[in-house]
Amino acid sequence: MRSPTVVLNSLASKSKDADYKYRRLYRNLYNPHFYLEAYAKIYANEGNMTAGTDGKTIDGMNIERVNQIIARLQDFSYQPQPAKRTYIPKKNGGKRPLGIPSFDDKLVQEVVRRILEAIYEGTFSDRSHGFRPNRSCHTALIQIQATFTAVKWFVEGDIKGFFDNIDHHVLINILRKRIEDEKFLDLIWKFLKAGYMEDWQLNKTYSGTPQGGVISPILSNIYLNELDQYVEKYKKTFDKGIKRAKNTMYKTACQRADRLKAKYKQVWDTMNEEEKLKATKELKELQKVARQYPSADPFDEGYRRLQYVRYADDFLIGIIGTKEEAQQIKKDLTVFLKEELKLELSQEKTLITHSSKKAHFLSYDIDITRHQMSKRNKNGHLQRVNNQRVRLMMPKEAWQKNLLKTGTLKITKNDEWESTHRRYLVNNDDLEIISIYNAEIRGLYNYYKLALNVHSLNKYKHFMKYSFLKTLANKYKSTVGKMADKYKIDGQLAVRYQTKEGQKIRYFYNEGFKKQKLIGNNSQDIDKEPIIQMYSGRTSLIDRLLANQCEWCKTENMPLHMHHVKKLKDLAGKKRWEQHMIARNRKTMAICEPCHRDLHAGRLD
Repeated sequence: MRSPTVVLNSLASKSKDADYKYRRLYRNLYNPHFYLEAYAKIYANEGNMTAGTDGKTIDGMNIERVNQIIARLQDFSYQPQPAKRTYIPKKNGGKRPLGIPSFDDKLVQEVVRRILEAIYEGTFSDRSHGFRPNRSCHTALIQIQATFTAVKWFVEGDIKGFFDNIDHHVLINILRKRIEDEKFLDLIWKFLKAGYMEDWQLNKTYSGTPQGGVISPILSNIYLNELDQYVEKYKKTFDKGIKRAKNTMYKTACQRADRLKAKYKQVWDTMNEEEKLKATKELKELQKVARQYPSADPFDEGYRRLQYVRYADDFLIGIIGTKEEAQQIKKDLTVFLKEELKLELSQEKTLITHSSKKAHFLSYDIDITRHQMSKRNKNGHLQRVNNQRVRLMMPKEAWQKNLLKTGTLKITKNDEWESTHRRYLVNNDDLEIISIYNAEIRGLYNYYKLALNVHSLNKYKHFMKYSFLKTLANKYKSTVGKMADKYKIDGQLAVRYQTKEGQKIRYFYNEGFKKQKLIGNNSQDIDKEPIIQMYSGRTSLIDRLLANQCEWCKTENMPLHMHHVKKLKDLAGKKRWEQHMIARNRKTMAICEPCHRDLHAGRLD
């Protein structure tokens, strides 16, 4: 059978041809190498050790399991299991439903996802950034900073319950535009209709993407690519003019300054020093008056621009135009989403915001500068800089909420902020505690590193630092002062720990909070790779599973099972097979079926 890499690259090579129809896709689901690569792609997810409704996990993965899946696909008896419904806490105190599919379904969905990605990635809009290779929240924000210069109005898009309200018939019809393979489409239809189990009761799904499904992100992008294309066409009709007309008041002030400069130039050599000083001062005053006005007419009716960026179901539109035009765009989007995609644009949450105020997108504040700062250009002339430019800002409440969520901060009755210990961490060792704090600080910084005011995370670090000391004080029944002295190394907070190589030191986060400079002028400069290079071949995990020798008993020519553990640190290291996995720093071990059976029965040692 053909290599998955060859197949996917072949599909991707036709992606940009909008008229090309894909046929005979379903046959690729008979290729076992697709499943092995899918397994290598998703095996590290800890959720794979949680059983689905079929009671199975990733543990015991083997070639026979793949062959059984392929046999069911070949005779069309394959039926996805309903997802197991569970709930996770939300930031606002509520609970968010979470679907856990069976691992076999995850494997099949990953194969389907890769095929769909190869087909559609080349046709997706450059203004779409969610769930795509080499794109992220940061590339979306960078594109906003590069393209939203001088916008007057923001439209902050909010689609009501998008992932739960995707219309299945609309989605399949969108897929039929490119795919002429009913077997392949029927399989996707099965995933859409698989439903979910809650309290041992089956609930059917009549809309939305598969609960917790691996293919849900790519399906949502295929669905909302229709919105992207609509906005692209809308932009072509909305945009007007090449550049703004000159501002009359600015032009008049500049002409007065130019006339005065020409007048003095003719008699400059005849003037004394006092007269030259007076003339220079007069000319600077006129130039200063000119700089009080924008050079271009901000109300030029002959110049209009629309900018658009989307991340998953969140989108932001920037408009150089009037409020009435922004309101009309909102109305037109409402009609398109309702009539074409059967979705509802939230009228309350889809805000129209003047750019003198901040828009909110992907947990950043989007700000348009309005100041008259000037500096000399390379020719020595004064020139305004950064006026009407986009600034990415970190909201103050971002790190405040983080502190409250983790229990690091408490607010007293007098509304005073006070760092507090985290009782649930005191049973961890010192290295784990400092590592948790460091990871949280680094995680928040890594997300907000594009923000102009990211340096304000120093305040966040201050609360984290004292919470860390109070947690240690609570653990050892001591005081903050004594902990600060005990854990101070070279003037910094740190923890010493032992490794095979000897004693090492882990410092409390000390890398600073410097704003990251943007790369190039837009998101396309970041890690952009041709689609043809996206797909990789086999990995060491696959090679180990296909090897002909058990990693434990060394028996050869026997089918192997891959034993999985959720976390290495959960292994006590008392049994030899546990020591074997810990020594190799692997959460997997390829062993023969008898050894795997003995391991779970407690007989392997």
